[in-house]
Amino acid sequence: MQLEKLIKIKARFFAWKSNFQVGILLVLVAGIICPIGIRADQIDELKAEISKRSVEMNVLEEEIATWEKEIEIIGQEKQSLDRDIKQLDTTQKKLNSSIYLTSNQINTTSLKIEELAIGIDEKKDEIEKNSRALAEALRSINEQESYSLLESMLSNDKLSEFWNDLEGLQKVQTEIRNKTSVLKELKEELTVDKQQSEEEKEDLSSYKIKLADQKEIVENNQEEKSKLLTETKNKESNYQTILDEKKALRDQFEAELMEYENQLRLVIDPNSIPVAGHILSWPVENVYITQFFGHTPFATANPQVYGEGGHNGVDFRASIGTNIKTVLSGTVTAVGNTDINCPGASYGKWVLVRHNNGLSSLYAHLSLIKVSVGQVLVTGDTVGYSGNTGYSTGPHLHLTIYATEGVEVKEYPFKSCKGATTIMPLVTRRDAYLNPLSYLPEYK
Repeated sequence: MQLEKLIKIKARFFAWKSNFQVGILLVLVAGIICPIGIRADQIDELKAEISKRSVEMNVLEEEIATWEKEIEIIGQEKQSLDRDIKQLDTTQKKLNSSIYLTSNQINTTSLKIEELAIGIDEKKDEIEKNSRALAEALRSINEQESYSLLESMLSNDKLSEFWNDLEGLQKVQTEIRNKTSVLKELKEELTVDKQQSEEEKEDLSSYKIKLADQKEIVENNQEEKSKLLTETKNKESNYQTILDEKKALRDQFEAELMEYENQLRLVIDPNSIPVAGHILSWPVENVYITQFFGHTPFATANPQVYGEGGHNGVDFRASIGTNIKTVLSGTVTAVGNTDINCPGASYGKWVLVRHNNGLSSLYAHLSLIKVSVGQVLVTGDTVGYSGNTGYSTGPHLHLTIYATEGVEVKEYPFKSCKGATTIMPLVTRRDAYLNPLSYLPEYK
């Protein structure tokens, strides 16, 4: 009876050994075949499509750079009806190309995410297969180790075969563990890549919304173009007459503004103003200053506009639709649009942000405002898009930095605007205007 039992044990062991070897073979075969199957074909197709779109995007980027350069050249021309129309038309072309480019970028990122997802699923399948094989190996090894020493020895013709079998099983176990560990690490890396691509896609989607805003800006400007052509009847002489009227209105408006400011005499605590230093960030991506703070040549040549204090801010070159960013974290104090009741006289569309260090920042001549009163902003958040609203000889951003204690926002009546009331930020003292470059990075 004992001999018969040992013979059965030996048969059972060799059956398990045979099945285990077949199982390992199947796992290895599956690992070789799967990567070159349907999924591999899908990945090749995705890579080809991504490569194709990359070429298209390079062409679009070159096209946008060309439009941007042309806008800059047009802006340097003498202000005229023809110039303004060309500028609007070129901006329209540039923004349309930008919208198409961003759509392409979003689609390309989606393809990358799909490619990564396929790779992750593939590795996941391989991990599961190896894990099952590992579990089977462990079960069989445990089963083998549960035999008594005498049973295990009798189930082999030679003692050396017994130890070889156990050693072989342990090697297989170690190999599967190592491969599974590598695959898990790879899966984690692919998961991180996929997450990053999804975040990138979300960012691009947000950017697409911004470009849709820019398209709205251009459409609004196209309406302005139609209005301008109607008013001037496409005659340069009529355009220059309208331009002179706007200059006169601006002078009257600024004179009234200064009169209001002279009536305000609140004291500013010097300790409420931070010392000069790099505490603000640039409001635009590509920094090019067209007019500095104070007694600039242009301000000196136009004292009727700028008064004794000169230019009260810094002007940045920014074509219509340029993203304008807050220079520091803060809260939106007020927004306004002087064009509603007094077209072409002052800041146009503007935003005022109060910061937590005693400073406030004003962003003027915007084409579109993207914030609301009371909204909390983080440095670099979009406040709006640059434009040509209010009194402006061309698209740009006007940035003013105030001592917060010295600025008030109220609704004031202006005779120059036929008595209409207009919301405006006014300073309580002229020294409430601070030089933005005292707090911005060094301008090179």
